[in-house]
Amino acid sequence: MRIRFISIVFILLLICFCVVFNRNVLNINTSLTSNMRSKIDWSRPCYNIALVVCGHRLWESLVMIKSVLLFNKYDKGNLHFWIFSEDKLITEFVERLNDWRNLVHFEFDVLPLTFPKNNKEEWQSLFKPCSSQRLFLPLLLPRVDSVLYVDTDVIFLSPISDIWKYFGRFNASQFAALTSEHEDENMGWYNRFARHPYYGRMGVNSGVMLMNLTRMRIHNWVSHIVPIYNEYKLRITWGDQDIINVFFYYSPDALLLLPCQYNYRPDHCMYISVCNVSVEGIKLIHGNRGYFHSNKQPLFKAVYETVESYKIDSNPYLNFVIPLKASLNDNVVKETNCGLLTEETILNAKKIFGRYQSLTYTRN
Repeated sequence: MRIRFISIVFILLLICFCVVFNRNVLNINTSLTSNMRSKIDWSRPCYNIALVVCGHRLWESLVMIKSVLLFNKYDKGNLHFWIFSEDKLITEFVERLNDWRNLVHFEFDVLPLTFPKNNKEEWQSLFKPCSSQRLFLPLLLPRVDSVLYVDTDVIFLSPISDIWKYFGRFNASQFAALTSEHEDENMGWYNRFARHPYYGRMGVNSGVMLMNLTRMRIHNWVSHIVPIYNEYKLRITWGDQDIINVFFYYSPDALLLLPCQYNYRPDHCMYISVCNVSVEGIKLIHGNRGYFHSNKQPLFKAVYETVESYKIDSNPYLNFVIPLKASLNDNVVKETNCGLLTEETILNAKKIFGRYQSLTYTRN
């Protein structure tokens, strides 16, 4: 009996110890979580930006992220980057972004690529390596309501709040927003060459895409995308963009068309100006087909290199606006058709960062 009594007492003491220990651990974990979340002001809007990075696109994507941080320097919203990347790039992403996060506040997650098990290799190599990953964002980000997807060769020339406001303009049936692929039917690709259905008169460009993921999940977006690929994969040229065009051909009521200044590309200016940006300026500039790294239309390269050279959290007027103006006034830029849009390119930067002009002059 005595041995049994001692055993019972020992068991009770052990149970008490475990309860106290677990309670302490729970309190510690809760405290850590609270400390982490306390950095975010939940009363402010949260802007989710998604991008997909493979191959040699790491540095280009960092320049894009830097442009977001630059133009949201004085915005009160919380920024969260959702980065889907090859495993070999994840460590460098985390190291670089942690360095920047010591200077400016933002959140980020770097996630591994995930494709359907069936035809995984086909999806991963569709058009450009891993570009089709964004088709599956509604499933990959199950707790995110809305996101702005951008290609890595996009640079922000305005705060993200400017384009984010279009979420508020969605009607009850819309769950995505894109710009037209072309503004002039004489230059259009889809209306002249496509061998598959496409949205509207000239199709849409998918380099900048507002996505209400909640509505996309409700409408079973992914369950529609896979059959479209299976049916049209031998007739598509531009990969995931063509799949998106086919979808919105059959569901046009689900799409809001954005103004061209939110996805400004070389095609808008290389021959004649077909996108009116005289009032609002260029909001997002898209150096597709390698134009950020080419001298064909050097305005695009000048924008990219100026953002690339900008130091995070430094004076934006002194270290961004002035160098960009100087680059855009170079004869190499001004002698091209796109180079005629110098003022439209720098319009929003001057408005936002002009307050630091007097500070710059004082230093001089």
